[in-house]
Amino acid sequence: MPDPEAPRATVLFVCKSNRGKSQMADALLRAVAGDGAVEVHSAGTQPALGKGPNSESVASLAEIGVDMAGGVATPVDDDVMRRADVVVVLGTAARLEPVDGMRAPIEVWETVEPSEQGIEGPERMALIRDDIAARVRELWARLSAEPGGRAQYPV
Repeated sequence: MPDPEAPRATVLFVCKSNRGKSQMADALLRAVAGDGAVEVHSAGTQPALGKGPNSESVASLAEIGVDMAGGVATPVDDDVMRRADVVVVLGTAARLEPVDGMRAPIEVWETVEPSEQGIEGPERMALIRDDIAARVRELWARLSAEPGGRAQYPV
């Protein structure tokens, strides 16, 4: 268990609209790490401002006991980019340039896109969710220095 006195890592997840992949990663990291273990943000390079996450993403995470329904699409914040220990762009649709004063490199997770193989609906979302979840667990293991992370799914 992380030391409550130790500084928390700050992670920023980014996708284009901030209604799907980045918010999924945000919710999954919060679920895997536990409350307060890491400061997590998500944002979009072209966010659908004021809109919540897409319903397919919400439903897919709900299947594994993770709630992301309360998220709201927001733009990338340069101050968060500077503070972040990890900055991750999910998918290839978003383009993110570094800002002066950043201390973390920008990682790109080229997540699966099942629709390119004609897979749609809940099956598509489960494949995307599982790909992002595996990457989030790897990230948490790296951040927490606990091999395999602290949890798989909360269910």
